[in-house]
Amino acid sequence: MTTLSTTTELDEMITRPCEQVRKALRSYPGPITVLGAGGKMGFHLCRMLQRALQELGRENQLLAVSRFSSTTAERPFQQAGIKIHRADLSVQAQVCSIPVTPLVFFLAGVKFGTANKPELLTQMNAEMPKLIAGHFANSAIVAMSTGCVYSFADQASGGSKETDATDPPGEYAQSCLDRETAFVNGSSSHGTKCCLIRLNYSIDLRYGVLMDIAQQVWQNRPVNINTGYVNVIWQGDAIKQIIQSAELTEAPPQILNITGSDTLRVRDIATGFGRRLDRTPQFTGVESKHCWLSNNTKACRLFGPPRTSIEQMMDWTSDWLLSGGQTLGKPTHFQTRDGQY
Repeated sequence: MTTLSTTTELDEMITRPCEQVRKALRSYPGPITVLGAGGKMGFHLCRMLQRALQELGRENQLLAVSRFSSTTAERPFQQAGIKIHRADLSVQAQVCSIPVTPLVFFLAGVKFGTANKPELLTQMNAEMPKLIAGHFANSAIVAMSTGCVYSFADQASGGSKETDATDPPGEYAQSCLDRETAFVNGSSSHGTKCCLIRLNYSIDLRYGVLMDIAQQVWQNRPVNINTGYVNVIWQGDAIKQIIQSAELTEAPPQILNITGSDTLRVRDIATGFGRRLDRTPQFTGVESKHCWLSNNTKACRLFGPPRTSIEQMMDWTSDWLLSGGQTLGKPTHFQTRDGQY
């Protein structure tokens, strides 16, 4: 079993490309742009793309775009030799400064701290994607969305499918659907090929649902079980599938759920961490069986199931926590059920 003890080892493993990733990139021989690269998944996506492009003999074909408001945000990209472009994607003049490339990965948007900022949600999750859809009208776009655009699904149902109706609870979730609509409308107007990725809970040892629960168990804090069930997927597995989705772009846009194959009970996750961390979990709240859950059958059919098991993720998370590994201090708020983040 792999033991991860440093952020360098973690980043190397998460960003290790596979042949399926290289195959997807062969379909797009030109440069690639990642928008919103400064977010939590951005560096790992960029680094896997860079490594795959290097293995294909295509050096310097990657551009990472973000505001990069601090040297700390820029540092991993600079250390990896990834070219960066500073731009505020909500400002049209700055969007127009970005080179147009055949393939674009869109990761931008806001979530945390938006409960009382509806104007920010509108600006960044609805209006800004319209600028991107217009500027990159002749590109293929893989755009990140979220499983929050669905309504709650019963845990016994296997989760929401791509063909299910959307009924997002709360302003944040509605703004995510507005973001999708911007790309759908852009595709309708310009024939832009897109794939919309509805992601549920990617796991990196520095943050994520599993680390949230593990920290609560370790610190003897009650685990909130109002959201009784979740889906999670290892970040390396999620990024591989996101890159492979470049081959699925079409007009009108295709929609794809990316998440783990198992519907996981929060109480069971906490109990599992209790065994690993020698703690007795405490619980609070009333367990609901209706949660944001997604069905990944389509992705499994296209790419195969995610390779990293929940047991492996929990082992790594426990070891990381016990060894004092770095965390980002950005809780997922997965327990929130009204969309008010």
